[in-house]
Amino acid sequence: MKSDLFSSENMAQQATMPGMSLQNAKSVKYAVNGEMHARQGAMIAYRGNLQFERKGQGIGGMLKRAVTGEGLALMAVRGQGEAWFAHEAANCFIVDIEQGDSLTINGRNVLCFDATLSYEIKTVKGAGMTGGGLFNSVFSGYGKLAVICEGSPIVIPVTAAQPVYVDTDAIVGWSTHLQTSLHRSQSVGSMIRGGSGEAVQLMLQGDGFVIVRPSELKPEKASAS
Repeated sequence: MKSDLFSSENMAQQATMPGMSLQNAKSVKYAVNGEMHARQGAMIAYRGNLQFERKGQGIGGMLKRAVTGEGLALMAVRGQGEAWFAHEAANCFIVDIEQGDSLTINGRNVLCFDATLSYEIKTVKGAGMTGGGLFNSVFSGYGKLAVICEGSPIVIPVTAAQPVYVDTDAIVGWSTHLQTSLHRSQSVGSMIRGGSGEAVQLMLQGDGFVIVRPSELKPEKASAS
């Protein structure tokens, strides 16, 4: 049988070492030798001796979505084998987090990550309780984190002289040490007249970067349990 479908760039190769790698722009391959973590429903294929266990819905089993405060359910993958992960054909990126590093990431943009990484749910400082409370997921330690983004992400430098204002529905993540607060860019009079639809943004100040996606939030489909 002959087809471009069977070209080498589409063929899955046997892993030569454990851990995470990009299969292609839309999926991540993970050679599991022990344990790793992923968002529930993100596994699209696997081979080998693997077990998938839904993590409890307590703090350790959920990642809060930055800004919305809604939860993203996680699962643990254990054993020896290979698994492939993807989410609605979103673009995939692998972030290497080294000891001493930390990254704030929106829970809805997490695909999978090494069990060696620590994550902590924190409230966004200065954000008050708008939108039911703002939360983020801070990853630290050492290991790899696979991030997904609908469309091609935009990484915007943040400096002390130039803060950045981001639509809360478009934010993917940011440097953990940046200062955050809510910024109202629309006058009360404008809001009374119907507004522009861009009333409040998250303001980031300091030195670092912020990652945004070129689209606003769409309703999340329920993951299969």
